[in-house]
Amino acid sequence: MRYSILDLAHVTDTGTPRDALEQSIDLARHAEKWSYHRFWLAEHHSLRGVASSATAVMLGQIAAATNQIRVGSGGIMLPNHAPLVVAEAFGTLETLYPGRIDLGLGRAPGGDMAVIRALRRGPHDDFQEDVQELQRLLGPIEASAKVRAVPGEGTNVPIWILGSSLYGASLAAQLGLPYAFASHFAPDALEEALTVYRQNFRPSAQLDQPHAMVAVNVFAAESRDEARYLRSSAEQSFANLVQGRPSKLPAPVADITSVVAEPVLGRVQHMMAVTATGTRTDVSGQLASLIDWLRPDELILTGAIHDHAARLKSFRLASEALADLQSVAA
Repeated sequence: MRYSILDLAHVTDTGTPRDALEQSIDLARHAEKWSYHRFWLAEHHSLRGVASSATAVMLGQIAAATNQIRVGSGGIMLPNHAPLVVAEAFGTLETLYPGRIDLGLGRAPGGDMAVIRALRRGPHDDFQEDVQELQRLLGPIEASAKVRAVPGEGTNVPIWILGSSLYGASLAAQLGLPYAFASHFAPDALEEALTVYRQNFRPSAQLDQPHAMVAVNVFAAESRDEARYLRSSAEQSFANLVQGRPSKLPAPVADITSVVAEPVLGRVQHMMAVTATGTRTDVSGQLASLIDWLRPDELILTGAIHDHAARLKSFRLASEALADLQSVAA
């Protein structure tokens, strides 16, 4: 099984956007050494705690700093962009780093109505049409086409559909594209979406059988107490988000109940239901249970951890846990 990383370039309450971006590049370098298959960044806007807003720009930096790990978007929020602009950006990346670029597409705007207005994009619900336009722009060269992506045409950058509902699963199945489910913060429809995707999948020029990726939060450390301590930063961040006051990534706390009250904590724990927390052995067991339950083709791990060294260690331990599982399977 392949395993990958989803990063948001989190800005901590003691750091700067530059710190976050430099740490993302450092994480990508380590991820390559630890045999992670992909390194994806997510597009969000107007959030003080997320520095990956100019996603394609940052992907170029990640690709330049690494040698072979696949680099991509998890995802580009397509309603924010004209398909031609996306095709040119990712066509440029694929031209510079051939065989290493992924284009994951999301239907959400990655921000509120104020962000949508600032992006000069009105309400837009032609997601399927835009995806198909991107397929054409990145597909085989059409010499007679009136609009061409240069660079872009003929690069056949792999397109993924991202989602947290049955819509994305159905569309990915209909178009014969790989599908990634955002279960790291929206797990409710996870099992049903994977079923819909697999049962309705139609082979395409890109993919002959379904390929489903599941997103998992991971907080790994030498002890369970330390792992739970690291996890508290993400819990606080989600709590702030659901209360309408998004923040930079808070420092961890020993007792999450001292800073997040019920019922908010209950909502956060529900959002983070697809999470592995603990030692390498604990994480291995929790991921094994998830794999047995869902049978994903790939896992993409994420983890909002305040301290960069602790985050690196968490992803290293997680890679070792997954290697343990692969050895057992072999």
